[in-house]
Amino acid sequence: MGPGQKSLLLYYVLLFAIFSCHGNEQFFNDNRNFILPGSYNIPWMAGIEDFRPFSLITFPGTHDSMALYGGPEAKCQALSLRDQLRAGIRFLDLKVFGIGDSLYVMHGIMYQHSTLKEVINTVRAFLSEFRSEAVLIRIQPEFFEKDYVNKMVRNLIGNDRHVWVNSGMPNMGQIRGKIVFLQKSTFTLGIPLIDTDKKGSNKVSHIKDKDNKIISQLNKATEACGGDNAVLTYTSGTGFGTLWGMFLTPRGVAEKVNPWLNKYLRQFFPNHPRPCFGIIAMDFPGLDLIQTIIQLNMY
Repeated sequence: MGPGQKSLLLYYVLLFAIFSCHGNEQFFNDNRNFILPGSYNIPWMAGIEDFRPFSLITFPGTHDSMALYGGPEAKCQALSLRDQLRAGIRFLDLKVFGIGDSLYVMHGIMYQHSTLKEVINTVRAFLSEFRSEAVLIRIQPEFFEKDYVNKMVRNLIGNDRHVWVNSGMPNMGQIRGKIVFLQKSTFTLGIPLIDTDKKGSNKVSHIKDKDNKIISQLNKATEACGGDNAVLTYTSGTGFGTLWGMFLTPRGVAEKVNPWLNKYLRQFFPNHPRPCFGIIAMDFPGLDLIQTIIQLNMY
């Protein structure tokens, strides 16, 4: 085979790979080398009116946002934090463990190669570039360190006026350019958060059952939108710890759930106004799914 034939063969192999992967990449993404289209609208929150209440906005988010390490059972995301934010993600789900004067980002016992300070600095850099945006953060202390973690976070943010730690419900104009903390049980800074999960909602034996659970959770979220709390729905799941789903990793669940979720949400596009679902936190979301969630705010 000559050089020209080899080049042609390589071209067709690459073309096949692109088209064979294209369907999944729209709603599910496990490719860390992610490139945004040149026309992509990164500062999508600029299209939301200043007067719209926070509790009537639907936010795309990630579950265990920094879980990029630890093998198939632990990995929940492919994109770096910077890339998630530029793709449109506006809710971050973080679990931290304190040692000395630092808070380390964890997923269970797996260290995720980042400190909370590094996460905050990345978010601050993003918000300094895109001042129309806001980034919500939920912090969950690992291993019963509630008081210690709250104190450490307060020391970390200091008196930064670009961090929202109040429990009152703001409108969009009040949180532009800011990190917005969400509080629940073990973390006490920011807007009160309720989540629609029941115990065991993340355990998946059959994908169809997971779809039905998500529908129930999103119905609850819609009912709670417009109140005094932020509302959170996790669409993530794993079969680890179950009998029939023992081989379902977070990636395997997201690969099936994400395209279904996109189709489910798009049925509401003809509605005026479109319903609010609060925060939707996902594993391995693709650009089209993120955009579908964003577009629920545009009517």
